[in-house]
Amino acid sequence: MSLSEVVQKALMAGLGMQEKAKEFVDELVKKGELSEMQGAKLIKEWSEKAGASKDEFDKSLKDLVTKAVEKINFPTRKEFDELNKKVESLAEMVKKLDK
Repeated sequence: MSLSEVVQKALMAGLGMQEKAKEFVDELVKKGELSEMQGAKLIKEWSEKAGASKDEFDKSLKDLVTKAVEKINFPTRKEFDELNKKVESLAEMVKKLDK
């Protein structure tokens, strides 16, 4: 299973939990155990916490990927561009020598 598949499944699970939480609150409102205002407030609080958790998850994932890229010594975009310029320059020099 690829990393993107794992992330997608985690996000889908999170969305499923939000839907279940909303259904649970709606049921409490129907039973009269919560007012509509209390239910709406509770859903809003849970949604905000879920959003914060997603942001934390995104940051953690970004940090993890960054560390993994650093560990395998992958060139940065800047390093790649610099090397590409050097190769182009050398190619031009070789062309001039062939003439």
